[in-house]
Amino acid sequence: MTTRQIAPFGSWASPIDAEKVSAAGTSISTLTADGECLYWLEARPLEGGRSVIVERSPGGETRDVTPEGFNARTRVHEYGGGSYLVSGGTAYFSNFSDQCLYAHKIGSAPRPLTPNNVDLRFADPVIDKSRNRIICVREDHRGSGEPVNTLVAIDLATGGEGSILFEGTDFISSPRLSPDGNSLAFVTWDHPNMPWDVTSLHVAALTQVGGIADITELSQPVPGAVSQPKWAPDGKLYFVADWSNWWNLYRYEEGQGIQVHTHAAEFAAPAWVFGLSNYTFRSPDEAIVSYAKNGLWHLGALVLASGELTEIGAPHATLGSFVHASDRVCFLADEVDTSTRILGLREDNSIDTIREPASTGLVTGTISRPEPVSFPTADDETAYGFFYPPANEAFQGPDGALPPLLVKVHGGPTSATSSAFGFKTQYWTSRGFAILDLNYRGSTGFGRAFRQKLYRSWGIVDVEDANAGAAYLASRARVDGSKLAISGGSAGGLTVLNSLAHHDTFSAAGSFFGVADLAALAQDTHKFESRYCDLLIGRYPEDIEIYRERSPINSIDKIKKPLLILQGLEDRVVPPSQSEAVFEALKKNGIPVTYIPFEGEQHGFRRADTIERALSAELAFYGRVFGYEPADRIEAIEIINADQLD
Repeated sequence: MTTRQIAPFGSWASPIDAEKVSAAGTSISTLTADGECLYWLEARPLEGGRSVIVERSPGGETRDVTPEGFNARTRVHEYGGGSYLVSGGTAYFSNFSDQCLYAHKIGSAPRPLTPNNVDLRFADPVIDKSRNRIICVREDHRGSGEPVNTLVAIDLATGGEGSILFEGTDFISSPRLSPDGNSLAFVTWDHPNMPWDVTSLHVAALTQVGGIADITELSQPVPGAVSQPKWAPDGKLYFVADWSNWWNLYRYEEGQGIQVHTHAAEFAAPAWVFGLSNYTFRSPDEAIVSYAKNGLWHLGALVLASGELTEIGAPHATLGSFVHASDRVCFLADEVDTSTRILGLREDNSIDTIREPASTGLVTGTISRPEPVSFPTADDETAYGFFYPPANEAFQGPDGALPPLLVKVHGGPTSATSSAFGFKTQYWTSRGFAILDLNYRGSTGFGRAFRQKLYRSWGIVDVEDANAGAAYLASRARVDGSKLAISGGSAGGLTVLNSLAHHDTFSAAGSFFGVADLAALAQDTHKFESRYCDLLIGRYPEDIEIYRERSPINSIDKIKKPLLILQGLEDRVVPPSQSEAVFEALKKNGIPVTYIPFEGEQHGFRRADTIERALSAELAFYGRVFGYEPADRIEAIEIINADQLD
């Protein structure tokens, strides 16, 4: 047995450096199939964050499809998703730099289908073979006011900006063609709703000349979030709705929804991006589904006639991107100790690994495994999270010492964290930090009622839960109550800043492209989220006083603890002005603060050098505050008012 070196928590030498985190940052998404070939997207930080379509042949060979100089990523809704499809050996994709939709006969040069006009953006394409066209969502930024979202058809021979099939709603997603090509289903919603609030499912007939007619809107027993419409091989339409509090599977029949299976679990995820797929059909009689329960995702086979559900295998950290490919159902799976895999489920329910996860290079003793936790919070309610204790086979803390805690707050705020393996988490735990990855009230995966606990309470219940989680772990001697830190990006940044302003729990914090001024956010953000705060805070400007009360920038004088601020300078979701205002105020007030802006970064960091700099800066910042010396050789950071730390 190897003797472990005794060293202060936070100072441990780790096999995971910032470069390893960025190199391992390649993410996989959006599986699709064309004949016997399987395709997926890889987002690659080491290539400037570009997204590349990858092909797997029937023989198992893989190759990049997207040529250098192209980036298969759309900016519709800013968050994108649904950026490509492959049909008949041709990839159709949105290119990030010019937002053109391209036709790319694999092996040849991509050919633009749409005008070279960055103000026209396209997403969620489906092929209409019988009419030789693509049907997709178009977001038009050419006029004044909000961009206009429509459903358009683009002729594959002549191209163009697309002929409008449907218009008149604020948002459109998920156009899906029936197997015979004669019917089209799609989802719409209007301000102030988000796609997890109230949406409408429409079913229309396609005419011979390609227009749509006889549009029927799904009748809903209660207003709910309908998503992921899909046609079964026999031509029946299915969808997911949360009418029962949980996102369950339904069948469309004569304008009504017939529940296929009743389960207190989520059979879908919130539609932040286009192209989500949490289920598919193995046959006309059976669907392969995924569902979230108590923070874990389960795989199941669902008999469509009877509603009988059979669970397959053990739970996973996450599941998604289901597609029927050749002789199996393929999907993405994350586990607690490995990165993303592509799996294939056969008829006998045996599972093949189609794409192995990248090796972590870590020994078992240096992988921290999540412990699901629930804890009491305000109003006698419960919040959730995953606790990661420190783990490093070469080190241990001094006798009687407890590790510092870093509470991680997810963005959204209507989002969720998962227990999926991530080098960013292991970066901290292998250095002697404990992590609480928080699912506060309002997070998804726990039903509609839990999700809506955040409504009109953003900036209150999330903050209460972050502080309650840290206090809970400190009270049970899992962490050092004098060394508590909190960090979060975007909406998580608002939680961070309000925690510092209104509580005294944390000794240090990191706000990454964080929301500081809710009124400014309501006036200056992209269309997709421009009315989000109506539900989370109140109507703007009618409820301006609530916006002011909840905005950390208006309580900035109450912040007395050190803060690290990181910000992309091309962020359209949370503009740099918000981070800059916080920095200037804290600098003026004599509070220790560091501000690092990143050229070329938008909302969230995608470039390898940015990811590395952000991690090392955060490590150095907490080290300075908590009094440990990181083992890493990292670039120094400037802390304004650093003399206040001594």
